[in-house]
This record gives sequence, structure tokens and C-alpha cells, in this order.
Amino acid sequence: MGDRAEILRKEIKASVLGGSGYSGLELLKILSGHPRVHIDKVFANKSAGKFLHEVHPWFKNRLDVRFESFAAESVCASDVVFIALPSGEAMNVVPQLLSLGKKVIDFGGDFRLKDISLYETFYKRTHSAPEVVAQAVYGMPEWNLSAIKSASLIANPGCYPTSAILPLAPLLKDGLISNKGIAVNSLSGVSGAGRSASSELSFVEVNESVKAYKVGAHQHIPEIKTTLEAIAGSSVSITFVPHLIPITRGIYSSIYAEIRNNITAEDVIRSYQKYYSSAPFVRVSESAIPEIKNVLYSNYIDIGFRLYPDNNHIIIFSVIDNLVKGAAGQAVQNMNILFDYDETEGLL
Repeated sequence: MGDRAEILRKEIKASVLGGSGYSGLELLKILSGHPRVHIDKVFANKSAGKFLHEVHPWFKNRLDVRFESFAAESVCASDVVFIALPSGEAMNVVPQLLSLGKKVIDFGGDFRLKDISLYETFYKRTHSAPEVVAQAVYGMPEWNLSAIKSASLIANPGCYPTSAILPLAPLLKDGLISNKGIAVNSLSGVSGAGRSASSELSFVEVNESVKAYKVGAHQHIPEIKTTLEAIAGSSVSITFVPHLIPITRGIYSSIYAEIRNNITAEDVIRSYQKYYSSAPFVRVSESAIPEIKNVLYSNYIDIGFRLYPDNNHIIIFSVIDNLVKGAAGQAVQNMNILFDYDETEGLL
């Protein structure tokens, strides 16, 4: 009885804002199978009044919950509130949620950048809650574990930044690669753009094609750059080009950098082991080139690389599921840390 009482005592209630989108769906799937979580409220203003299974048939006979219109007082019983809304929405509700003493995990970009001017330049909107930004902790567990444990507001990393930062950070921090001239070429499935209808994301437009977009202006550029600079302790020059490819989910990043000091493959592996030996969702291979199919529906990031000493370069490859490690899975990983659960709880 004692062990069971302790388990029950540690169960938490979670609410989700934005449960009708792709990331919200993925989050609800994970939370519904999490042994320590009870789903309290699910909000989606346009779907308010509908049962969850009417919007997401996957939940038929699995979870009997109705969507509600959001009101802060509705989450009074919740321990944690996830915000799975497009960037620009969270800053309108986070201050109120924090004032109610809630732990908040935001999927969007509103609190990832400490420099408000960078946010307003790349997201092309005025930030309405700049006073809250300083409280936010960047939710990359592999690098911010201790800060996440005591956070009230977690800014969940973007999907592209996750695929770029995790492979690059150890090598930059250890000085194995140059901090200048780094190029990140990323390919993403169409679910990364969200569920909103758009002719550009229709099957006819996306199928049998590859398209670069937001070249030089993507909102994840400053997130990648500033996070890597904070880890490396020096300025970082990086070029990031995202592409849309005709698959539903997954991100494939190929990263090009100049190596220093005649480094070997053993040096690269040692660097990754140094920082990620205790990271349960980072898998590094010296020989295998990663493939998206091996991480789909999981919270893993797979990393591989090839050294080219003749021209002093390394190519690093990474793959993630953009809806899991790039969004909902990483958010639950952060929640686990926040509430002192095992980091992998509900994710394996």
C-alpha cells in the first residue's frame, strides 16, 4: 500500500491549449499513456464542445474528453499547462497562468529568445509580454537539465533547432570545429507547418517536389545561433536553409563545418560521449548514416557523421520526428524533469 500511495501522490494533472493541431494531437497521445499524468482540460476554441475523438478519431474509446474554450480559471486544478499553439498566441496567456502559480511549457517561439528585438524582427510581431521572457528556461534537457528542474516557464525548442543544436553543440564547445562558416541544410515533412489549411501545403503542391523556403529569414535562425553561442561561449556564424519535402513527418539535417587541429573520428565520438552519455534520447553512430524512418514516432535524435580531412571538413547528419523530439516528446521530457519523474517516463 505504501508504494501505491506514493505513486498516486506523485500523479499530476495536465491541461493542453491547442489540442486540435498536429503537435497537440501528438502530446495528447503521449500524455494519455503516461502513468503519472491525468489529462485535466483540453482547449481548442474552434472545436469547443466537440469530443476529442470527433476531431482526432484516434481517441475513440480511448479518452472521453470534450474540447473547451480557454479560460484561465478552468486550469485551477492543473499542475502543468502545455501551450501547443502557433507562435504569437502564448504571450497572451502565459502571464496570467504564471500568476496562478502554474508550470507552463510553451511549444511556440514566444519565449525562446531573450533578445526581444530579435523576436520582433524574425517573428514579425510585437511582443506583448517582454517582462516574462527573462523567466523562461530554454527546454533542451541535454544542456539545461538543472535549470529546467526549477523552472516555472519552459520554452520548448523548435524542431529545426533541435536537429541542428544537438549535433553541433559538443563539437563547438570542445573546439573541434570552427565557429565560422557552418551550414545547416534541413528537410522537413509538411506537418511541421501545422494543421492550418494552405494551398502551398496541399498534396498537389508538395508531392513530387522539394522546395526551400524562408531562406535567410526563417524564425529559427536566431534560436539556433544564440543557443549555440551560449553553449560555445563565442560568436557563431551559421547559414540555415529549410526545405519542404513530400513526407508527413520527420526532419533530416545535413550540417557542414570546418574541422580544427586534424581531429579524428575518435575525437568526435569522445566529444559526443562526454556530453550525451547520460542523455537517454541521443543516439550517435560513427558508421551509420541516420534515416528518418528509424526515429519516427519516437523521442530519439540519431546523429552520424563523416570526416573529410583532405579538405578539413566534417558533415554531420541528424534525424528527428518533428512532432515528437521536435515538439510533444521533448515537452513531456521537460515535464518529467520538472516533476522529478524519470526522464524517459511515458516516452519509451
